[in-house]
Formats: sequence, structure tokens, C-alpha cells
Amino acid sequence: MRVGVVYVFMLLLGIAILAKVLYLQIIEGVKWREKAQVLSLKDITIEANRGDILDADGRLLASSVPFYEIRMDTRSSGMDSHMFNTKIDSLALCLSRLFRDKPASEYKAEILKARRNGERFHLLKRRVNYIQLKKMRSFPIFRLGSNKGGFIPVQTNMRIQPHASLASRTIGRTTQGERGNVVGIEGAYDEELSGVNGVRLMQRLPGNVWMPVNDGNEVEPKDGMDVLSTIDVNIQDVAENALRKQLSKHNAHHGTAILMEVKTGEIKAIANLEKNSYGEYKETYNYAIGESAEPGSTFKLASMIAILEDGYVDLDDTIDTGNGVVYYYDQKVTDTKEGGYGVLSVKEIFEYSSNVGISRIITDHYKGKEEKFINRLYRMNLNSKVGIDVRGEGRPEIKFPGDKYWSGVSLPMMSIGYEVKMAPIQTLTLYNAVANNGRMVRPRLVKEIMFHGRTVKSFEPEIINQSICSRSTLKKVKTMLEGVVENGTANNLKNKTYKIAGKTGTAQIARKGKGYKEQGRLSYQASFVGYFPADNPQYSCIVVISSPSNYVYYGNLVAGPVFKEIADKVYAKSFDIHESIDDMDLATNGESLLPYTKNSYYKELKYVLKHLDIDVDDDNITSDWVVTNRKDDAIDLKNRFVDKNLMPNVVGMGLKDGLFILENAGLSVEFNGRGSIVGQSIQQGSVIHRGNSVTLQMSIN
Repeated sequence: MRVGVVYVFMLLLGIAILAKVLYLQIIEGVKWREKAQVLSLKDITIEANRGDILDADGRLLASSVPFYEIRMDTRSSGMDSHMFNTKIDSLALCLSRLFRDKPASEYKAEILKARRNGERFHLLKRRVNYIQLKKMRSFPIFRLGSNKGGFIPVQTNMRIQPHASLASRTIGRTTQGERGNVVGIEGAYDEELSGVNGVRLMQRLPGNVWMPVNDGNEVEPKDGMDVLSTIDVNIQDVAENALRKQLSKHNAHHGTAILMEVKTGEIKAIANLEKNSYGEYKETYNYAIGESAEPGSTFKLASMIAILEDGYVDLDDTIDTGNGVVYYYDQKVTDTKEGGYGVLSVKEIFEYSSNVGISRIITDHYKGKEEKFINRLYRMNLNSKVGIDVRGEGRPEIKFPGDKYWSGVSLPMMSIGYEVKMAPIQTLTLYNAVANNGRMVRPRLVKEIMFHGRTVKSFEPEIINQSICSRSTLKKVKTMLEGVVENGTANNLKNKTYKIAGKTGTAQIARKGKGYKEQGRLSYQASFVGYFPADNPQYSCIVVISSPSNYVYYGNLVAGPVFKEIADKVYAKSFDIHESIDDMDLATNGESLLPYTKNSYYKELKYVLKHLDIDVDDDNITSDWVVTNRKDDAIDLKNRFVDKNLMPNVVGMGLKDGLFILENAGLSVEFNGRGSIVGQSIQQGSVIHRGNSVTLQMSIN
């Protein structure tokens, strides 16, 4: 009976199982097959290669480099326990030697702990480069691969800037935030740089391994395009170094410098440095574009354009600035010169940056018709953003009569650069327009969009304002801007090589809701903005330094030297803006115009002189080496024989030739200085032996 009961029970159980199988196969078969397909198949995103950002000459400013996260499946189904236990010490030692970040014992303890916890995706190391990855593939355990060795490299593309912090804020960065990439060129041209991600169907195999499925529907990723910027790395380096040096010298809070090409608006350098808590100057914020502040005296150019354009004054008209103090209601306006400048012409008022003179001129002629003055400023586009191609440009503020904060002192204060706000890029755009014969062009940071070396889109100069003022006014303000450097507040920038035109600025910094003083002390903003060469403008530049704290704060002394250092470098490397040698007045003082030549190897020297189209008098030359002498119309060559057993005469030669002769004679050579050889420690004609030592004295120590 008991056997029968068990038999019946087992029979019923078998029937139930069979019924369930048939139910799942027939009734719910479609449902479960679809679910199995979903669990074993998935689409993965294939990340596109992000495009590069290049400088104006095609050098890398930002690029994507593959890095790897190294993870380990410590409980991989194919991993042999005996192999793991015998090789773990070797693996830990290899990891320690490769990364040099912790001892082998720590690596071993970490991996053993992960294995005890059954971790299938344990993170061992981040930011592993490709060379390190190749070495790791040969390590014990890892060399067995993902199944038997648990080795799982996960590729991630990391954005790097090869020139470190150089223009880093302007270049921008990539982020993982909800807003995406918004900073600098990376943000402005994110769509072009990003490319298009691809899609690949993957199928899961036993052991949780995913394999691509070739179903014909795979979408390949499309690489991002490259962005060719306007920045010149060499000039950018000069700008940042010059700015950093001056910021450190004056213990300033932050500063910015921008160099722009006059005719195109292309920005060749843009530096922004701020002092951090460690006292180091780093790129943290794009002050050049984002900081709207009262510009101070650099705004006087706009005031002078307005009043000259309306014909109220001329450059020779005189104004009595008195003792350098004037009151507008309760607002005191002063000049920097103690006791005042007295009577000045309009031109001198601008050159000496007289606050009293400028404010009196504007107030005398525009009081009661303030709208006319403000409309002049608006017609120069000073109330609008310049529309540079990266985000974050500060909004300029120029009040209009009747606005909430307009008062009886607004007109005179605005005339000297207070109660208005402008970002450095906006001030520079105005001065650049003057240099560009009145045509205001939009500043830009990008020249071309390229795909695999082929130009997809190029950006031409954009005109903001065809003419900010008349030709006659333009001529007058150019004269005044040159006068600032020749005779006025920026006389320390004057040089004999090329002319600079520009304007100094020294403004008190307003604190939000606190006026101009903080803890009883004023803070200043020093600036200089202008263009060069003044007689044929090619580049415009602005330098703004905020809160210098070593009691020197005038624009010519704080910002001016940065401008000068940048301008000198650009002028030196830009041969197209130099005066042609054919047009120069060559004062020879009776000397030959033929170049100086060192005593040298005959065949090489003759080859060079021939290609320079310089006549050579080389009759009777039979030696390999020659002595040179300049004549009026030719280079005269004489024989210089070298005997391998006697000390040769190498005086008058370059170091390269001297070393060649002496070392081939078996001598050990030392030298002091550089230039041409002017002396030798062993007298010419002395018997020499291999191994003897000789010292050469060069012309420049």
C-alpha cells in the first residue's frame, strides 16, 4: 500500500511537471522567449572620438587620450584557486613596481579581501595609460585573460591639455554635469567636437561574457571635428609669463591680458590669472570676458570721440583745470598731480588723463542734453555685448537719463569711466576699432572647423559697426592716443623701435553695497589698452591688473610693462610689420655693407656666399680652410693650412670649426664663453701629441 501511494504520488508529480512544461512551451512560450532575448541581448553605446582643439599653427591645445580603469573579477569561473594562491605574491609585486604607490603587501591584502568578499568587478587602479596596460597584460594571473585571470580593462577617454594651464580657462573643460560642456571653446563648440556616438548589439554568453552580434544593424560612431583656434601658443606663453611676473611683483589679486589682430578680430593670446590660497597664480576665471567693472580712464576715449564728433571742441582748445579739484554737488573729482595742471589744451587733457579737464568738457557741453552724450556712446555699440564665441561675456552697463540710478553726478562721473561697467574684451574692441580706421570687428577665438584635416567651415571677420565715428574725429583721437605714450602718462612705454598708441587707466574698485573703501582702504584697478605699431596698426592689446597691494597702482607702472613685453615679442617675430630694409636709411659711416664672416671651411663658405649673391675674391686658394677679410665689394679669402702634427691657428673661427680641427688632431678641447675664437692656450705651430689639452677663449664671456 505504501509503495502504491508513493508510486501514485510520483506519477502525479511527473504529470504536473510535464503539464507545466507544455504550458510554458505552448501557452507562454512567446512571452518567455522574448524575455530571454531581452536578457541575453543589449545595445551598447560606442563613444565617438572627441575632436581636438588646435592653436593657429595646428599645435594641440586639447585632445582626448585613452586611459583605463583596471578591474578584477576575483571570482571568475575559469580562475584556478591553486594558480591564484601561488601567483598572488608575484602579481602584487609587479603592481607595486609599476605604479610605485604602495607596497606589494597592500596590493596582496586588497586582492585577497576582494576575493573573500566575492567581488566580480573590483577596482584596482584608475587612469592607467596604454603603455602601463600593455605591461599589466603580461603580469602573473592577468596574462591568462578575463576568464582565467579575471583581468578586466575598461577604457575611458580623458581630455588633456598638453600645454598644462596655458589658456586653460579659454580652452575650457569637459564635464559630466546635467548642463553638459559649457566652459570655453569646449563648451561653445561642444556639438562639433563631440561627434556622433555609435550603437552595437551585444549578446551574453556563458560566464557573463558579452560578444558583438553581427546583425547588420550596427551604427559606427562618427569622430568629432577639430577646432582650429586663433590662439598662438608662443604669444600666449609670453602673455602669461609677463602677466604672472607683474602680478607677483605688485602682489595683485588677479589680472588679464588680451592680444587681438586689428583687421580680423582674431585673439592671439588671452591670459587670466588669479592668486589662490597658496599664493600661486592660476587660471580660475575668465576675467577678460566675464568681469564687468568700472574701467576708469580708459573710458575717456569714448568721451572724447563723442565730444569731437559733435564738434564742441578741438584739440587746440584750452581748458583751465585749476588746482586739480572740482566738485559736482557733493562729489569731489581730483587730478593726480598735486596742485593741478592749470590751463591745458584738449589734447594735453587726454594725454595727462586729467579727470577735472575731461569732466568739465563733458559737463559744460552736455549738461541739460545728457541724452545726446549717451546716444553717442550707444552708437559706438558700448551698451551691447561684443558677442565673442564663448559663453560668459559680462553685460556692459551704460545708464540712460531717467534710469533708476541716474543722478546729478552721473554725467561727469561717466565721462571719466565711473558709473559705467565694461568687460576688458569690450574696452579692447573699442580701441581696436580706432586702430582699424573706425571699423569695429567682432573678437573671435576660432578660425576653422576641420574634419580629418579638411576644412568644413571657416569663419570670416564679422563687422559690428562699419564706422564708429567720422574720419576727422578718428584722426584726432589717434593723435591723442599716440601723445599719451610720446608725451603723457605712458611715456615709460616709449621706444625707438616702433610706436605705441594707447591709454592708461587707474580706477578705484567699487565693492558691492560697500562703496569704494573696504576696512578703510581703497583698492585699485590698473590698466593699459592700445595698439601697435601706431603708424600701421596690426595688433591691439589690453592689460588689466586688479588690486595691486604694494602701494603702486597706476596703469603705466603696473599694467604698462605687461603690454610692452607682449608687444616687443610680437613685433620681433612679425617680420611683415617691420620696415623693409630697402626703405631704411642705412647709415654706414664709411663701412662696408658686406656681412662679417668668420674664418671657416672653404667649400661651405663659398657655397653660402654664392647663394647670398656676395662676390668672393678667392684666387690662388689651395687649402681646405680659409681666412676671410671684408673689402668694399667682395669677401677676400686667403689660405690657412692645417698640419696634423702642429698646433693649427683657429683664431677667428667659430667654435664648431675649431672643435672639428682640434679634436681631429687628437686634442682635448675646453672653451670659455661663446661667439668667435679669440685665443688658444697652445701657440700656433707648436708640436702637439694626441691627448694634449687646449683651452679656447671665445669673444663673449
